[in-house]
Amino acid sequence: MEHVPALDEDLKKTLGPATAKVLAEQLGLHTALDLLHHYPRRYAERGELTSLAELADQIDEHVTVVAQVADARILTFNGGRGKRLEVTITDGSGRLQLVFFGAGVHKPHKELLPGSRAMFAGKVSKFNHKLQLAHPAYEPLGGDASDRDAANAFANQLIPIYPACAKLESWKIAKCVDAVLPSAQEAVDPLPAALREGRGLVPLTEALLKIHRPATKADIEDARQRLKWDEAFVLQVALARRRHADAQLPAVPRRPAPGGLLDAFDAKLPFTLTEGQQKVSKEIFDDLATSHPMHRLLQGEVGSGKTMVALRAMLAVVDSGGQAAMLAPTEVLAQQHHRSIVEMMGELAEGGMLGGSDQGTKVVLLTGSMGMPARRQALLDLVTGEAGIVIGTHALIEDKVQFHDLGLVVVDEQHRFGVEQRDALRSKGKQPPHLLVMTATPIPRTVAMTVFGDLETSVLDQLPAGRSPIATHVVPAKDKPHFLARAWERVREEVDKGHQAYVVCPRIGDGEDDPKKKQAADEADKRPPLAVLEIAEQLGRGPLAGLGVEVLHGRMDPADKDDVMRRFAAGEVKVLVATTVIEVGVNVPNSTVMVIMDADRFGVSQLHQLRGRVGRGSAPGLCLLVSEMHEASPARARLAAVAATLDGFELSRIDLEQRREGDVLGQAQSGVRSSLRMLAVIEDEEVIAQAREEATRVVAEDPALERLPGLRTALDALLDTEREQYLEKG
Repeated sequence: MEHVPALDEDLKKTLGPATAKVLAEQLGLHTALDLLHHYPRRYAERGELTSLAELADQIDEHVTVVAQVADARILTFNGGRGKRLEVTITDGSGRLQLVFFGAGVHKPHKELLPGSRAMFAGKVSKFNHKLQLAHPAYEPLGGDASDRDAANAFANQLIPIYPACAKLESWKIAKCVDAVLPSAQEAVDPLPAALREGRGLVPLTEALLKIHRPATKADIEDARQRLKWDEAFVLQVALARRRHADAQLPAVPRRPAPGGLLDAFDAKLPFTLTEGQQKVSKEIFDDLATSHPMHRLLQGEVGSGKTMVALRAMLAVVDSGGQAAMLAPTEVLAQQHHRSIVEMMGELAEGGMLGGSDQGTKVVLLTGSMGMPARRQALLDLVTGEAGIVIGTHALIEDKVQFHDLGLVVVDEQHRFGVEQRDALRSKGKQPPHLLVMTATPIPRTVAMTVFGDLETSVLDQLPAGRSPIATHVVPAKDKPHFLARAWERVREEVDKGHQAYVVCPRIGDGEDDPKKKQAADEADKRPPLAVLEIAEQLGRGPLAGLGVEVLHGRMDPADKDDVMRRFAAGEVKVLVATTVIEVGVNVPNSTVMVIMDADRFGVSQLHQLRGRVGRGSAPGLCLLVSEMHEASPARARLAAVAATLDGFELSRIDLEQRREGDVLGQAQSGVRSSLRMLAVIEDEEVIAQAREEATRVVAEDPALERLPGLRTALDALLDTEREQYLEKG
């Protein structure tokens, strides 16, 4: 009887060590199960002409195409000593040239006859302005008698085209899949039978057979639908179990005291909270009043007043006798938060005792670069409870830092922190503290459900009264140099009116960020990105001479950074030339104009973040996106999208559609990328939402999944170390 490989069997046993090594090293496939989950990227139909027209966007990519040979000719060079075979293939949408050299020309010359069809795989390159594949691997698709088996195999079939690599073409991967396909019969189905039947989904075994060897397009659709559900459901069960476990943890309910610190703060506010701020604050206060820890994600548009909402939550916790800690990703941002919170609180930030609303409380800053005396005092204030609020960087996480009674952790710009860092801070509470995670990067609902699925979500989408609209324009520096000259005139005009300006550049230019080291081969002809130090010098000597141009970047001495930021906030520095260190949280209401150099080198969401630094006061904001890219380029289309809308959620959707999800979900979620092979986070919103509902119900009924061994097995497979970390991210 033929050997059926076990699902967890190493591929060496089935496919031999050489092939198994390539699959493991190049594609990360180690077992029969891994290979069964390596799905075809698309399918070519026998008789279908696969589009060659799309190859122009895939220079240096490894591709597989199905096409017909139009002509083939052998050319000689070097006085007849060298031979080159040129084959032109076509598919109706375009033509592509294949080249073979030397002794390797004879076999393809015999096999690739005009009119014959084949699959070709190779790396797309350009030679003499024409696309070509040099020495492609190929597999004839039937035709003559000797090829009858191949012809029969492909006769009425959809040909799976697999994600491949240079050492293993798509059709060789197909043969590897054939070897392990019988083991699909052993696959344990993670979906509860009632759910599967209720949703009309095919069993897992059938889905695996249909995805790899479909007879019809309907087979592919059945399989995709089922496999998407698997991925969405198993992931949502993992998140639902995490939410369930968190709900079992004890926490101290934190309710603001009537007539206490929060009431005193609210009474001195010179403005009314927006409807959105009031609604989100209520959600947070309701969570804080429960006896299990709050886990809430607060998404707020740039400038929507998240810090105000977070501060009121911190004051409520101080009112109830606890302490609150805010974790910021950079020293610049921690100092900025500290300054603005002390300013907002006024004399209430100079309190003596914790919970003493008459005198308020103490607000301390803790960063790695503080001098020893200030650091000692801050640590003492925390351990005695003298300080109700602490704002800090990673320095908060160190072993030396102890709290009197930590009740709330606020994490700003969540995506910048690893799991261990956040958990290390939470472990400093006597009981698990409440957790509020903030982000100014708008996250589409589906991504929030997938990436932050163990958090409840609140959204602030209104701008506070008094915030001005921001006009955004693209400045095509190469096509219209006079536009750039006008941009610097606009900066001068704003400064003459008493306002301030930012100029943002992609790199520092201090030698340590030498672009030559980082530049990819295909960018060799591009100039390096513009640098802060160079641009600041050019502006100071040229168009902005006499305005007091200063620089700010991440490698400056912390004391110098703080000094520049303090003087900029005070209005002494008129023009700040900076890297993206100003991207989040920097709040200088008097800044009205921002010029972003080489704007095409930033992502859509990042440009939206940067733009949010202006228009924070009563004067209108202006953001100028400077680019040398051609008007018809995709980069300019991205910039036009940013200029066209101030809606961060719309922009984040554009961002996700233009980039691969893996980039957006980020490094901390590399695990989820490897578990999402079929599910597209943006397109499959409905599946994700339904899977979340089903998962919540299943976990509520059977938290340990004792009645669902198949689901438990699938969860164990998902939660290897890397993915465990991703899930901890909430």
